[in-house]
Amino acid sequence: MTDFLDRLGVDHAMRVLIITYSIRIGLALLLLFVGFWIAARLANFGRRALERARVDVTLAGFLRNIIYGILIALLLIQVLGMAGVPTASFIAAIGAAGLAIGLALNSSLSNLAWGVLLILFRPFRVGDYVTVGGVDGTVESVNLMHTYLITPDNRQAVVPNAKVGGDAIINYNVRGTRRFELKVGIGYGDDIGKAMQVVRDLFAADPRILKDPAPGVWTEALGDSSVNLVIRGWTTTGDMWETQTTLLRGIKERFDENGITIPYPQSEIRVVGATPDAERNPLKPS
Repeated sequence: MTDFLDRLGVDHAMRVLIITYSIRIGLALLLLFVGFWIAARLANFGRRALERARVDVTLAGFLRNIIYGILIALLLIQVLGMAGVPTASFIAAIGAAGLAIGLALNSSLSNLAWGVLLILFRPFRVGDYVTVGGVDGTVESVNLMHTYLITPDNRQAVVPNAKVGGDAIINYNVRGTRRFELKVGIGYGDDIGKAMQVVRDLFAADPRILKDPAPGVWTEALGDSSVNLVIRGWTTTGDMWETQTTLLRGIKERFDENGITIPYPQSEIRVVGATPDAERNPLKPS
């Protein structure tokens, strides 16, 4: 290379500068190629480590790409610096672009951030029946942007992850058991103890009602037209609805068999100041 520069008549100072920058560019290109290879290997290693830790596959792939992008950005800054290119303005441009993109995609980035947290901490899993973002349904899938639910009437609800994470999450499956509660009124002339015993017999007859915690029936209030009983019991999550409806039907049938009434509100209307004849025949002139 020195002989070639001599033939071109390049002076010594310019020759040193050209050789120096040629070496810098060569090393920068070498670093670039090697850096791409190392960055890919490190990102793939991180993904495999996340998968071994049983992190969701979607999240593992997303974090792998984030790691790879960060490493490539750092590599490019280092390569430009090695090649003699000022990097301060380049870093400032990247920061400004990142700020602009962040402001433009504020809601999307919020969904993305909550999606990562939901997949990491798993407050619910696919198949759980939940209330999220004010919507009830069975979890169909969770991705980085949205949570998909199937509602009880077989509609699909797509809930943004920011709304899921920013509101209360109620998971009906995670504990494995649920408590049901029924309220039944009996007449004031009925035997309260007999009515309670009927309910306890129904508890004992249904194996789906758990013995621990024990079910119970209590007098809740003395209403306007009835003595109100509250009935509580525990079942497994899958048996809850069927057990509750079966018990409610059994209470009605057994109350009828034992002469226990379930009163309903009644109203009596009286006309103030009316004569007896007018009460019997309001159309007859007085």
